[in-house]
Amino acid sequence: MTRLLTLLAVLFISFPILAQVAGKVTDTSGEPLIGVSVLEKGTSNGVMTDVDGAFKIKVPANAILVLNYTGYSSLEIPVNGQTVVNITLEEDIKNLEQVVVVGYGTQKKKDLTTAVVVVGEKDIRDRPMVSAAEALQGKAAGVQVVQPSGKPGNDIAVRVRGATSVIAGNEPLYVVDGVPTTDIRGLNPTDIESMSVLKDASSSAIYGARAANGVVLITTKRGKEGSSTIRFSAYTGFSNIRKTVETLTTKQYRTLLEELSPGSWDQTWTGYTNWQDESFGIGKNQSVQLAFAGGNDKTRYMLSTNYLNNEGIVKPARFDRYSVRLNLDNQATSWLKVGTSINVLRSRTKDTPDNASSGRGGVIMSALNTPPFLNTYKSDGSGQYATNPFQPSWENPIAYMFGPDQQTTDTRIFGNFQAEAQVFDGFSVKTNVGADMNAHQWDYYLDPFRTNFGRNQNGLGQADKANSSIWLWENTANYRTSFGRNNLSFLAGSSIQKSTWSNSFISGNDFPSDVSVKTLNAANSVSASTDLQEWSLASFFGRVQYDFDSRYLFTATLRRDGSSKLAHHWGTMPSFSAGWRISSEPFMQGLDFINDMKIRAGWGKNGNQEGISNYARYGLISYYRRAATNPLSGPAAVQTTYGNPDLRWETTTQSNIGIDLSMWNGRVVFVADAYLKQTDDVLLNVQLSNSLPISTIQTNAGAIENRGLDFSLATVNTVKKLKWQTEFNISFNRNKVTRLDYTNVYYFGRIYSNNQDVAIVKEGLPLGTFFGYISEGVNPETGDLDFKDVNGNGILDPGDRTIIGDGNPDFTFGLTNSFSWKRFDLNFFFQGSYGNDVYNATRIDLEGMFDSKNQSTAVLRRWTTDNRNTDIPRAVGNGNVDNVRNSSRFVEDGSYVRLKAITLTYNLNPKWLGKSGISKLSVYTTGQNLLTLTNYSGFDPEVNAFGLSATELGVDYGTYPQARTLTFGINAEF
Repeated sequence: MTRLLTLLAVLFISFPILAQVAGKVTDTSGEPLIGVSVLEKGTSNGVMTDVDGAFKIKVPANAILVLNYTGYSSLEIPVNGQTVVNITLEEDIKNLEQVVVVGYGTQKKKDLTTAVVVVGEKDIRDRPMVSAAEALQGKAAGVQVVQPSGKPGNDIAVRVRGATSVIAGNEPLYVVDGVPTTDIRGLNPTDIESMSVLKDASSSAIYGARAANGVVLITTKRGKEGSSTIRFSAYTGFSNIRKTVETLTTKQYRTLLEELSPGSWDQTWTGYTNWQDESFGIGKNQSVQLAFAGGNDKTRYMLSTNYLNNEGIVKPARFDRYSVRLNLDNQATSWLKVGTSINVLRSRTKDTPDNASSGRGGVIMSALNTPPFLNTYKSDGSGQYATNPFQPSWENPIAYMFGPDQQTTDTRIFGNFQAEAQVFDGFSVKTNVGADMNAHQWDYYLDPFRTNFGRNQNGLGQADKANSSIWLWENTANYRTSFGRNNLSFLAGSSIQKSTWSNSFISGNDFPSDVSVKTLNAANSVSASTDLQEWSLASFFGRVQYDFDSRYLFTATLRRDGSSKLAHHWGTMPSFSAGWRISSEPFMQGLDFINDMKIRAGWGKNGNQEGISNYARYGLISYYRRAATNPLSGPAAVQTTYGNPDLRWETTTQSNIGIDLSMWNGRVVFVADAYLKQTDDVLLNVQLSNSLPISTIQTNAGAIENRGLDFSLATVNTVKKLKWQTEFNISFNRNKVTRLDYTNVYYFGRIYSNNQDVAIVKEGLPLGTFFGYISEGVNPETGDLDFKDVNGNGILDPGDRTIIGDGNPDFTFGLTNSFSWKRFDLNFFFQGSYGNDVYNATRIDLEGMFDSKNQSTAVLRRWTTDNRNTDIPRAVGNGNVDNVRNSSRFVEDGSYVRLKAITLTYNLNPKWLGKSGISKLSVYTTGQNLLTLTNYSGFDPEVNAFGLSATELGVDYGTYPQARTLTFGINAEF
């Protein structure tokens, strides 16, 4: 009996008595919080609060409860033998303890000594987006985001503190869950937890030769311990064009044509087609997502599936994406953690040709320039598209849109596996193996019957296939220690990366007219080419961080990169930064309204190997086969570039000074930064003698400077029943070319309609400067434009060209106001740009009156002998482009303020959901681009016909316009 009592006593001591603890979790206004995670600390024992905010959990009397809820500060509550524990959670408005992702690690936001801005999940939620880069627009100070085109799936230009290169890349490096990439179009924005933008060199130097244009660290959502949730979200929406350009009616067009070419009008041309009505339609967008997330103390998971469809306002443009993401984390042993992130996606894109004249396949220009009397199809019932009687090769816009059968398909696998071992307390080692594999295919077929071009070619088929693979292997060692009030950490690592890209292209024409075979094996005349390219990068890096009592902070990094692209393979990139928390000093203790005040300064160097040809240092030879009719038929070769044994990557040195200020218990947060970026060894294609077979050579031949200011302000205005928060940011950047070697000036931006360049790169000027003649108005005697004689030689010649505009803004800004009242949430997001010019090259073809193209109604006030005092010159015809030289006539103010997004959300009362299993349910409607305030006369001021180019900014040349969109969505959590 004694032994039995002893055994029972041991069991009683070893297994503590579990008591049921009940309680309710509310916010500061007393409203219950549904779905709060209540977890016993150090275990997997946890529950979620119900529709009344109530919970019940069995725990030992000495347990500690850990509460987590999105948007609220985490809280730990000792049970201390209590059976009823009611808890109030406060909204997380201080953010000082927030952990942000930095290069190869994390750091408390309050201890940052560098310029880092974070865009969180709340900035993405309920805002339909195709590309994750859209989330940065107007949300991150110092980051300028431009959508050059409204075409679905199109690239987005992102500039972190200005452009640094002429011919190399200017986009930031993206690092998704530890894997670097330059393309995030396939990433589902709904999967993103946060985006950290490393703006200055001291924060991004850890990424070395790929970080001159900034780094965006993207962290995707992962499962959380003690919870298991199913999330479903879906939306559908419709879009249309914001405005149209008024063009001539058939009667007005006839009057103009008779003026250009008397007697050329055919009396049978009596109809009227509004080609803009025919071309611009209603776009559609939709998305469906289902995600599973959860875990315990050993394993956490997140699995998401998504389908997205975006159909443009000008057919056939559309973008479809199917994606699956799996994130797994496992505590394999007490000392080993493993995890993986895998993203599999497939996208299909249909294109609508734009940024081209109506004579070269541009749909937008064709919708404006096609004669208004023309029908879509021939009247003979053949199904052929109607032919332009003045120029048969100028198809109507419907023929350009639906004549060819074309599609691009991309299949991509992107992800990594990582393992981290805790060798001993404070010291860990980590390995990360990543891969980015993509299979690309583009197919094009133009039948030999319906279009004029198709008939001339007897059908045309093309196919382009490319496969790429990028492999990454990184190893890091991290040591952290503390002694007294001193905290010290060391990071050392290595990285190797290799890319292989192969491509095959085949083109054929002369298809059989009596069969409907679209494959290239049916073509009678076929040509083909193949390509194979590789590059690799090897790196070694280290970082040391020190702080004393979180008051004095210091960070230093060093990275050494070796790139296969350049003749001088290796480069070293150091950085230093320091911070001083003034608010921790004794002399600040009386200022109770200041919670945190820190000044910081940093300096560092970065490189830029992006956008550089993989074999730029070599003299390249192109192989081809001579035509069979050539007496020397057979294989041949020709040199296409000169090699440069002294080629180096561009190096950017940046200095930054900033201040972080948090006041009134975090209700006012202010951040300001000033920076200076200087880029040396800028790559340029330097002009050589025209007598040489190759007239340029790529070399380091210039320098560029960016200097600017970033400001952001976040305020919590009210916290009672009506909650109101405001976020504002504004950025100023001044770009300048400070040095050009060998060649004094470079020209870019050729406009097809007048065969002239509109952009210039010259010492002392910013990239994106417009260059041309200064228009002095219409001469009332001649009806032609007068241009300023800049060089004073008495004649008009190319020497009279000068600076006529600047595509860079004086500043960009974003303003967000968020309101919450009862179960309603309302969010206004304004975004804008001020001081940037737009070169409206579309007007060259709309106001030139030099051929038979239809014109805008602006030409109704053209010069005639009865209307001499006007701003529109005379109709000239005969291809005379003297009045449409690149000039100040076509430069317009591109400033705008846009209601980028407005969202109204209603969160249903969980009590109404009963026992449906749904814990949260909300419905919302979002309007995007509903209001745009601008003086620009074109479709939209946010435009660039030259895409991501940094030298040609703000050029509108029949560019696919932005659309207004209204979306309806639902979010549910089970």
